[in-house]
Amino acid sequence: MTSYQDMVARAKAAITEVTPAEAWQRMQQGALLLDVREPYEVAQAAVPGALLMPMGSVRELIGTAIPDRDRDVVVMCAAGNRSALAAKALGDLGYATVASMAGGIQTWIEQGLPFDQRSTLSPDQRRRYNRHLILPEVGEEGQRRLLASTATVIGAGGLGSPVAMYLAAAGVGTIVLVDDDTVDVTNLQRQIVHTDGRIGDRKVDSAAVTLHGLNPDVTVEARGVRLEAANALDLIGDADVIVDCGDNFPTRYLLNDASMHTGTPVVHGSVLRFEGQVSVFAPYRGPCYRCLYPVPPPAHLARSCAEAGVLGVLPGVVGTLQATEALKLLMGIGDPLTGRLLVYDALDQAMSTFTVTRNPTCPACSDPSSPPPLVDYDAACRPVGLRTAG
Repeated sequence: MTSYQDMVARAKAAITEVTPAEAWQRMQQGALLLDVREPYEVAQAAVPGALLMPMGSVRELIGTAIPDRDRDVVVMCAAGNRSALAAKALGDLGYATVASMAGGIQTWIEQGLPFDQRSTLSPDQRRRYNRHLILPEVGEEGQRRLLASTATVIGAGGLGSPVAMYLAAAGVGTIVLVDDDTVDVTNLQRQIVHTDGRIGDRKVDSAAVTLHGLNPDVTVEARGVRLEAANALDLIGDADVIVDCGDNFPTRYLLNDASMHTGTPVVHGSVLRFEGQVSVFAPYRGPCYRCLYPVPPPAHLARSCAEAGVLGVLPGVVGTLQATEALKLLMGIGDPLTGRLLVYDALDQAMSTFTVTRNPTCPACSDPSSPPPLVDYDAACRPVGLRTAG
């Protein structure tokens, strides 16, 4: 039976080894440093710019993470043994220029090369977020970003329920919930953050109980108020991302305009009957809500869920998509739905994506030096206090 030491020896005989100094030099010339240590090891110290991928995931994930098989890759681990095995595996998979770094991270540090001394997650956090930590795209760095982030969720109803629950489960450090409504029995068909025993409670308080029970790591700020021009900047000012889970056009337009003042991306979602929509509006970096909908629809077409109904599971689907976009934005991974509108049809079980372009004459986002004034709107999205002719 072949021993581990024999496997390492055979791998080293078949691959190229480089010193940490040589690895650093190759990085300066464009090589990718692939760190195959486990998350708990990376938590102690890591090389800036290294791609983190635990040894057990290399064969499964390397093709997606490094699609260019001609890329210069240097593999590192703790002592140089696992990296040799990984380098041999990459060579077997067709990667043409691969080397293993002898001596591992410890020798790298001893030779005075740059590294990050990382603050570690607690043992409980490592267990809780384990499935994040083993994802190379997330890892400890992504999880720390989530724990340090603030998300403001406008609306604690149908969409806000799955959004808040998944953000809390993922470990978003602070979640600000904004809603002035109370829990009603008619909400429970779709608003899963609430319970029958909390009917009559403020939605933000009811949701906070659920979120704290789900993840005590998370701080929940319950703001039982309506979003208005006077408080909008206070409610969203500290947010790294805003999730629009409102159910009316006045809130959407006001939130859009307020985000132009703070520069905070807004993850928009809406549902009605059997259809939902999701998009990301990044102020001045893509189209805004007013670019997509310059004017609200006529009142007789802008029916609410209370008037037109909604399939109970639909907010769960759309809200989960919103939560996904929010997490991507907070961690800086993937391709967000900026400039795209995703439309989901539950009856046909179909998703379509449409391109949304920025309007060069948009009254909200055309001039970054002059964000729109914040005003309250009536149900028809007319500025309060102003009248239209006739």
